[in-house]
Amino acid sequence: MAARAYWSGRIRLALVSIPVEVFPATSSSPRISFHQIHEPSGKRIRYEKVVPGIGPVDAEDIVKGYEVEKGKYVLLSDEEIDDVKLEAKKSIDLVQFVDQDEIDPVYFERPFFVLPSEENEDAQEAYAVLRDALRKTGKVGLGQIVIRGQSSIVAIKPNGKGLMMETLRYADEVKKPQAAFGGIEAATPDKDLLELGEELIRKKSGTFRPEAFKDAYTTALRELIDAKREKRAPKAIEEAAPASNVINLMDALKRSVRGNPGSAGDERGGGKAPAKTSAKSPAKSPAKSPAKARSRAGKTARSRPVKPAARRKHKAA
Repeated sequence: MAARAYWSGRIRLALVSIPVEVFPATSSSPRISFHQIHEPSGKRIRYEKVVPGIGPVDAEDIVKGYEVEKGKYVLLSDEEIDDVKLEAKKSIDLVQFVDQDEIDPVYFERPFFVLPSEENEDAQEAYAVLRDALRKTGKVGLGQIVIRGQSSIVAIKPNGKGLMMETLRYADEVKKPQAAFGGIEAATPDKDLLELGEELIRKKSGTFRPEAFKDAYTTALRELIDAKREKRAPKAIEEAAPASNVINLMDALKRSVRGNPGSAGDERGGGKAPAKTSAKSPAKSPAKSPAKARSRAGKTARSRPVKPAARRKHKAA
């Protein structure tokens, strides 16, 4: 596990207090990030903290400010913010238990691993009691926490031999689905189309294997970067053939279920082979047949008027 906990404190359930340490369950390290570079010099762009009419300022002269009206702020120092006494900064009080499926997935924000504190021997037993009680009742515990100046609702649930904590969004941070979907007509799809759609879903159903999904975009970016460093052309990156435009929904669903070539977006079911992309691969226009070319040339010649100068030259010859 990581050398340093993201948060450490206690989970409290009534009079039971469990010392724990919290570690992030996700990582963004494989992602590629870019800096802004001044192209002529090759140097990185830097930003200075400046005040209009004054110029650059020192870090120790900067405090936080909350704008109460245009151009007017309430100033707060880091010490004043740290002095705000919130018990949630040091503990998570489990105040309610609910079924996990009661929580709409839109509320879930970020997952963490929760481990019993290694410095407290009694933490192991209390930790195990909470974990197994949650598992047997099928519930998750809800509480609140403050991490690095950010207050969040949290859900505590069992996961294998340990506990997971997921931060949740507050109600006012989540938009209502009725507002987003209000313009969609309440139409009932054709029965045959619906049966084909269900059959296609059944055909593509399986267990969730996250390792089967690859980040092709990051792979292509990495290859482009490596190619430029090595002064070579980027290697072709295989990707699925683009889906054809759906003209007839019934026909598209039938072909998708059968796995026929040309089925929209079905590269596993006998569709077109994956296309390869490279740095420069301009599409070639289809060759024209000699007969069509002669016919087109003849039409062009007949429709083009003879210039007067050309007629005079012909007579003189």
